[in-house]
Amino acid sequence: MGAWRTIRVMTDFASLGLDPALLSALTALGYEEPTAIQVEAIPPLLAGSDVLGQAATGTGKTAAFALPMLNRIGKRVEGQRGIRGLILVPTRELAMQVAEAVHKYGRVLDVHVLPIFGGQSLSVQFRALRRGVDVVVATPGRALDHLRRESLDLRNVEFLVLDEADEMLDMGFAEDLEAIVAALPKVRQTALFSATIAPRVRTLAKRYLTKPVSVTIANETAAPGKKPRVREVAYVVQRAHKAAALARIIDMEAPTSAIIFCRTRTEVDELTQTLGGRGYQAEAIHGGLSQEQRDRVLKRFREGTSELLVATDVAARGLDIDHLSHVFNFDVPSSPDAYVHRIGRTGRAGREGVAITLAEARERRLLHNIEMHTKRKIPVQNVPTVHDLRARRLERTQEMLTEVLEAQEFGAFRPLVESLAVSHDIFDIAAAAISMLDRSRDDDDVVDISSVPQSQSSFGGGSGPGPGKPRGNFAPLADATKIWLGIGRMDSVRPADIVGAIANEARISSRDIGAIDIADRFSLVEVPQSLAEGIITAMRGASIRGKKVTIRHDRGPKKRTERES
Repeated sequence: MGAWRTIRVMTDFASLGLDPALLSALTALGYEEPTAIQVEAIPPLLAGSDVLGQAATGTGKTAAFALPMLNRIGKRVEGQRGIRGLILVPTRELAMQVAEAVHKYGRVLDVHVLPIFGGQSLSVQFRALRRGVDVVVATPGRALDHLRRESLDLRNVEFLVLDEADEMLDMGFAEDLEAIVAALPKVRQTALFSATIAPRVRTLAKRYLTKPVSVTIANETAAPGKKPRVREVAYVVQRAHKAAALARIIDMEAPTSAIIFCRTRTEVDELTQTLGGRGYQAEAIHGGLSQEQRDRVLKRFREGTSELLVATDVAARGLDIDHLSHVFNFDVPSSPDAYVHRIGRTGRAGREGVAITLAEARERRLLHNIEMHTKRKIPVQNVPTVHDLRARRLERTQEMLTEVLEAQEFGAFRPLVESLAVSHDIFDIAAAAISMLDRSRDDDDVVDISSVPQSQSSFGGGSGPGPGKPRGNFAPLADATKIWLGIGRMDSVRPADIVGAIANEARISSRDIGAIDIADRFSLVEVPQSLAEGIITAMRGASIRGKKVTIRHDRGPKKRTERES
């Protein structure tokens, strides 16, 4: 292996030695200064060397290998055929993202780029390959499929890139990579990029790279007196109360978009339902989803319809998400490398981000290992109290009121205030209006999350929802009964939709709504006996997700018709 390079100071792309046409393309795209990985990787690649690069996701790796590849391939010659550049990536999402970037950079050179991955029609890919492309961006599985069908000719490849190599190995692509590389010319240029250089990655590099220049971009540390780009925090909390703790932390942090990482599919589904029952717009993504379902979830998340994405590590790999304000680790990652991968999804492109980890007391050793690996201390804080939540909510209320006052967009309400001021103090009127915005009565202040015995479960247990039974609160309802709603899973209804509709129409607190069980064609909602009749009356004629809903007391399983169930 070559020696690790030290970062040099360069101020613009022109000093890197790129073709003038590529420089003009970068200027047109608004690129001004190269990132650290680009400064270090582009010159040796332009010189023809192989490169082993270590840098986290979001540091500009794509341009670091795409620009030298395009520089080598050069302007497309009329009638020229044959794939000259091959980029292998772990996931469909990353294939599309990289192909789009290469297309933008290489448009001035008339370079044709094709992404190929599973889930897309083979016939469409066959036709594009027959027409001729210069660069292929592929997932290993689909590339190998085309090789076996003899529809992918790699004999003219001059430049190979293995991007997110550690991820490809984790996903079991080692044998696929070996078969693909065997089909390439022996004489070629190769670049391997990875967020971590684990022993398996180093072995891969020794096998496929020749005398590589090794480039590493160290984990970013803040200069003295400056805040770090990613704020890292840990909370130590008993497993039984992690869901409740997470909800409080989300309320305090108010993320604009966040990924919550869980270890298993079951945990993802249960946590998504729990958060939905508490009124959050959360979506689950894991290996149990079809590609179509996965695409729909990501589309809603990117459009802002959902604010929280609950995911397993494998399902989140290669996701093309421009900016995440927060990353939450519902469990401490099993390895420091996994932690680095997860938190690398926030704080990109110079923005600030937040990485929050929920740890059990027995996982403190794992936290210490992460600190040793990243050479950064992770502060441990107390779970927010009900008082903290109320104070934070009042801060937000003050911020909103300040914005409205500065915008002077309240003229229509002055007559109402003047009328009330005849018989009430003006400060009392303002305080009453603010109290209407405050949701303090909805706080789950019946438990002290940091000290409740482990036997009381708030996640899949007695005081919280089990699988398929999201709760509107964490304490069991006294004197409960069930009401039946004629809307179910086939109507795409979520617990949050039901909680919101009942709370708004019946003018009750969401804490008065208990377990929600959603079947295909109907839903059962647990409510206090004393409120049931009023809820049924208020909800008659109401709509949920655009559908008018039938509502009544539940008649019990024996009297439900087959059509209902």
